[in-house]
Amino acid sequence: MGKDSRGIQSIEVGGELLHALARSGEPMMLRDLAREAGMSPAKAHPYLVSFSRIGLIEQDPSTGRYEFGTLALELGIVSLRRLSAVRVATPAITALASQIDHAVSLAIWGTHGPTVVRLEEPSHPVHIAMRVGSTVSLLETATGRIFAAFLPPATINAALDEELDRLSIGYDPKRTTRGPAVEKILADVRARGLARAVGEPLRGVNAFAAPVFDHSGAVILAVTAMGAVGTFDVGWNSPIAKALLTCTNAISRRLGHAVRS
Repeated sequence: MGKDSRGIQSIEVGGELLHALARSGEPMMLRDLAREAGMSPAKAHPYLVSFSRIGLIEQDPSTGRYEFGTLALELGIVSLRRLSAVRVATPAITALASQIDHAVSLAIWGTHGPTVVRLEEPSHPVHIAMRVGSTVSLLETATGRIFAAFLPPATINAALDEELDRLSIGYDPKRTTRGPAVEKILADVRARGLARAVGEPLRGVNAFAAPVFDHSGAVILAVTAMGAVGTFDVGWNSPIAKALLTCTNAISRRLGHAVRS
């Protein structure tokens, strides 16, 4: 809908209260809610009365604090049910690939492990042995380590025991799948929110991968940025790493996940 389309200004003004309550993430007193919305309590109160009447807002009679009502919850549930994580993420990874000018892939957890479902190419030619439909190793690739770090341990242990990804890119039959070394790698991924591959298992290719979470906090996607060694900065605080995290955090928020600042 165009910005020049006619609207109702009072609804837009009142909407600032809803935005403020959403940003807070917890029930708020009138004075605090009004302040965060940039208006006086006297101005905010009539909006809250109307919002309460239609179920968008409700007030706790014992504390006087305002929180979202039943209609807001119903709208949120309907919106989440209609969201397709891949559909939401696709334009975001397209923009990311354009921003960093490196290949960007989108992977889900499939029947054979981490599976690439989207791949955005950079403006320059780059040889990466990965295509839509490719599966990648759980412990040897940056993409796989995201799922190994954030999926339930029982799921990952079962996949490793069954050698689910034995036909996947980067699979190493001699790998160690248990023990302190593996736990340290996965703990580091969780702490940083990033997995990194430097020149392996794809020879000559560096990569960063980051998770996307849904409203329940479950990891549902991995976004991976990839580029040739020598042109792809693998510093943990590099512009590529920061751009990737900004992208995945934005997708997670769109899917209802409360991303920490």
